Amino acid sequence: MREALEALRRTLGDTHLNTLAGINNLGGLLKTQGKLSEAEALYREALEGSRRTLGEIHSFTLTCTNNLAILLKGQGKLNEAEPLYRDT
Repeated sequence: MREALEALRRTLGDTHLNTLAGINNLGGLLKTQGKLSEAEALYREALEGSRRTLGEIHSFTLTCTNNLAILLKGQGKLNEAEPLYRDT
């Protein structure tokens, strides 16, 4: 998955929807593996890229927002998760 993401970055750029989806998906895989800090960094990258590229109310942006909120809640970072949940 990392190799595929790097290929997306090289061919499409960091802000293309397919690249952002790859970033988000790798974050989900890492979350499942218990690599929460790596997952959080990728979820944040996907969210910021999506906000810049697609806007605040695009469905993919909201998916990224929700994914990060769920991760933060699971880590006990409720003060960070709450505004994200409110955004979604």
